[in-house]
Amino acid sequence: MRITQIKAFQPPTPGSPPDWRTQLGQMVVEITTSDGLTGIGVGGGGLAGIHVIETVLRDLLIGEDASQVESLHEAMCRHTAFYGRSGLVVMAISGVDLALWDLRGKAADTTVAQILNPAVDLAASLPTYRTVFDDAETEEALASGFRAVKLHVERFGDDPDVTGIERLVARVRDKLGSSGSLMIDAFAKWNVESTLAVARAIAPYQVDWLEEPLLPDDLSGYQRLMQESPVPIAGGEHEYLANGFRRLMDDRLHAVVQPDINWCGGMTTLVEIYRMAKELGVRVVPHRGAEGYAVHAIAALDQQPLAESPRTWFQCLSGFPALHSGTVRVPTGAGFGLAFADA
Repeated sequence: MRITQIKAFQPPTPGSPPDWRTQLGQMVVEITTSDGLTGIGVGGGGLAGIHVIETVLRDLLIGEDASQVESLHEAMCRHTAFYGRSGLVVMAISGVDLALWDLRGKAADTTVAQILNPAVDLAASLPTYRTVFDDAETEEALASGFRAVKLHVERFGDDPDVTGIERLVARVRDKLGSSGSLMIDAFAKWNVESTLAVARAIAPYQVDWLEEPLLPDDLSGYQRLMQESPVPIAGGEHEYLANGFRRLMDDRLHAVVQPDINWCGGMTTLVEIYRMAKELGVRVVPHRGAEGYAVHAIAALDQQPLAESPRTWFQCLSGFPALHSGTVRVPTGAGFGLAFADA
């Protein structure tokens, strides 16, 4: 199963956020092999990522055995190490790695989840949570059967309105009841002191975690939060490769790590993150886990599964699992079970 072609493209994403996810863009990777199989992956980095794929990574991988997924992942990371240990290059590698895992599943005529864990129950309904940005979305989520919601509180400012956030959390906790899960996401807008002020205010409301309050590289700040915050600290959506997550876990900088499989290095990296997390007692909750890629790892590897609601604006692939009453099931097609939407 030799790699004969690698190409990448940036699909249209109407409705995507007005930030780097649109300015740079998400992209799709397609790998074809000598026996006629095609693997599909999703990465990031836009035109810059596509250039990396269609130059250095294509030159490295054409003619190689597509079944050697882990060794190819290592080769890509080593080949780009001088300029790509994080960021756009790793986002590009993520898309390639996922296409290779898709090929692995298709070659075996089985799901990626079953490759990761032959005993996985594909019929199981996995719990999900809905990320909401305003009161209307919160009401919609609760009416749709979600028993877990994450409140995106960027709108409360870089110097956050602590009282406003506390009132919001209190209202949603009252509607969820004591058994529902409630989280908040600060989108790296705060500092240590403002984060602690918010954490102390919302602690009485059984908040599962406070997500990404600081910029990703503020390691000393996260260390202090882990020591002083009465609410567990989550992050890692913008971390890269196993070494990056090893640092977060070894130094106890997050109680919950949230790798994005389309950015962090792909399935090969996510599997290693789960292995390290089990060893060190850290919870893994992948970013946008209910989409068609990370959900396979959540079903197969996670002892405390929880999948975040998907992007509504990424519509170029079909087969992403549908959410029903706050739950999701793994796609059952070979590989990741995905196809191009216009196919």
